[in-house]
Amino acid sequence: MEGLTLSSRGRGLRHLFVTMFLTTFATVIVIPPMTDVTIAALCPHQFQCSLPIFLTGFQQAMTGVGSVLMTPLIGNLSDHYGRKALLTLPLLLSIIPQVILAYSRATNFFYAYYVLKTLAAMAGEGSFHCLALAYVADKVPEGKRGSTFGVLAGVGSASFVGGTIAARFLSTALTFQVGAIFSMIALVYMRIFLEDSVPNGFGMTQPLLREGQEPCLQQCEGDSSKMKTGTFKNLPSAGDLISMLKCSPTFSQAAVVLFFSSLADGGLMASLLYYLKARFQFNKNQFADLMMISGIGATLTQLFFMPILIPAVGEVKLISTGLLVSCISMFVYSISWAGWVPYALAGCSIFGVFVRPSICSIASKQVGATEQGMVQGCLSGISSLANIISPLVFSPLTALFLSDEAPFYFPGFSLMCLGLALMAAFFQSLMIRSVPPIVVGETSSNHRNESLV
Repeated sequence: MEGLTLSSRGRGLRHLFVTMFLTTFATVIVIPPMTDVTIAALCPHQFQCSLPIFLTGFQQAMTGVGSVLMTPLIGNLSDHYGRKALLTLPLLLSIIPQVILAYSRATNFFYAYYVLKTLAAMAGEGSFHCLALAYVADKVPEGKRGSTFGVLAGVGSASFVGGTIAARFLSTALTFQVGAIFSMIALVYMRIFLEDSVPNGFGMTQPLLREGQEPCLQQCEGDSSKMKTGTFKNLPSAGDLISMLKCSPTFSQAAVVLFFSSLADGGLMASLLYYLKARFQFNKNQFADLMMISGIGATLTQLFFMPILIPAVGEVKLISTGLLVSCISMFVYSISWAGWVPYALAGCSIFGVFVRPSICSIASKQVGATEQGMVQGCLSGISSLANIISPLVFSPLTALFLSDEAPFYFPGFSLMCLGLALMAAFFQSLMIRSVPPIVVGETSSNHRNESLV
């Protein structure tokens, strides 16, 4: 019977992994040519232009605003109505912008893509990964959750490598067409093969808690959320997030680390490619090469090393190690003196990929099964909040120091500031208390009972 349980879980996760691979492939394959397409549509025949930087930063900020509102809501709704139903939204919305650029990359079509991509990202950006993590938490015992989160991230990294290789050898037009096709396949595959998971629905699963532990919001607020009625009982409030932060010092410390780490990641997305374009005249092929190196390292680390390292040293030490190496590499990025330096630094991504899965694992262990969607949605909302702030700060900063009007010559000044954000995250990570280990006997019977429902 226990073998059947594991087999059933394995099949469910395999379908989730395939969906993750297809979705990430469709997203990543269009990233290397996107900088060239944007500059060609807005500033033809130029290597350096401020308008694309500002528009990219504005899009990223608006995406963050939408994600802050939508991801906690979608995560919470999935606790009641199931992960599969809510996964449909981000996968469906991702198709439309891809189709536009697959048809044409002329200026008018680019603006149409820009508007629809911004709206789609506001509604669904971050939701897929939030729901995928909650799905894993539904299926995997607490003691193995960190390793499985790492494997899920590793599947995404493997798809990242595949998409980057495809972008490296396909033409720009064909790249967007392939991306649109893979987006459609991902949606159809998920709807057909992925088994639903409804943690709070019709007794399908019961909360997996340590002995005497209550769900986090009940523990902190006396289950005030049950006082809501109708549809609004599923709407998370700012008070829910504050209660979760108060509920566990470990969760609140991890949330602060995630905020500063996401602030740096968002600033990197808004500035790095334009910095390399202006500084070393990198194009689609160089961007793809850098992403390929990073992706291969991330894939090997997440699939093979994280499952070994997490039980051996724990999530907290992996977070600190990843942030320290990322901080140092960002400072070196900011003073890049030759075109080979970014290639040498791309391998440092094998340490940076420790951070997000480890934080999600720590947060997952602080709550019960009926709150997994909410806690992952809240983490995604915190990350999105950082993505609102980072482009508003770093996009103008990057444009200023890449222009002729810079107060002093330091093209990588914005990257140095990103390194300072990572340094703040590193020092905060040293304050995270290790998550107490869970006794296997307390939950094994619960997991067996789940599989029989």
